Amino acid sequence: MTMEIVPFEADELLNWQSLTDALEAGHRLPAAEVGDSLLYRDNDTLLNRAAWIDGLGQLVKCATIFPGNGAHGKPTINGSVTLYTDKTGELEGLIDFHLVTKWKTAGDSLLSCKKLARKDSRKVLLVGTGAVAHSMIPAYASLLENPEFSVWGRNPVTARAFADATGATAVTDLEAAVRGADIICTATMSKEPLILGEWLQPGQHLDLIGAYRPDMREVDDEAMSRARIFVDARATTVHHIGELMMPIASGAINEGNISADFYDMAKGGFTRRSDDEITIAKNGGGAHLDLMTAAYILQTWKAR
Repeated sequence: MTMEIVPFEADELLNWQSLTDALEAGHRLPAAEVGDSLLYRDNDTLLNRAAWIDGLGQLVKCATIFPGNGAHGKPTINGSVTLYTDKTGELEGLIDFHLVTKWKTAGDSLLSCKKLARKDSRKVLLVGTGAVAHSMIPAYASLLENPEFSVWGRNPVTARAFADATGATAVTDLEAAVRGADIICTATMSKEPLILGEWLQPGQHLDLIGAYRPDMREVDDEAMSRARIFVDARATTVHHIGELMMPIASGAINEGNISADFYDMAKGGFTRRSDDEITIAKNGGGAHLDLMTAAYILQTWKAR
């Protein structure tokens, strides 16, 4: 068989709504088997993720996360993605790491937003100014009618530059911005809560993306206890990410407070119940989502 090399240039062929359709279809297949390993050196992380979905294939994704790289003008996250065929396990594709990460990460939260945000949502607050926040603008814009974007960052200069580049509005008062938003998207590497539960308003939806380690979180216990909580996958979030581990340890919530994950979509469990409830979706970005995204990218690339 011919092994495909898919470059980042495939980006222009992809479509956000087609991706969410592919992710939803992937969750109708047998549940993925996933395996993660993480190695640390201070704030640096080596993350190796593998997934196998019967009927779709196998994937291995290796990522290095070096938060200090930004100070040297280098990408914070680097890595590689390999995709193998379902029937024979042959190498089917080498797909650009940043392409898969961009579309998987944003597509994951876009699917949550599609299912959970109020249909009249327009005002989107982005907390964070990195690559993920940039990707969320076209992702949300593909779903929402006439969206208005605002952005908050720890560094106001960086936030203004982000706003100038994207057309968003830079804000400095985070509490006021949270209170006025319909959708709040956090994409930071914070180890302390940035969003406080006392700021949240009825009907809001939060997409929590940034935290991926046991020592990371972006919202406090009160936010978690006030909201209905959803995750992309219980297996890759509940006992792995501080966003859930910390409030469970404190007793603010328990595992029973997690309403659904993406595997509950088919039976209608991943949905908003009323316009007044607050919903939180934790994006854990497991390797099974990389596999679904990579398969979609490869299929689109082959059909070009």
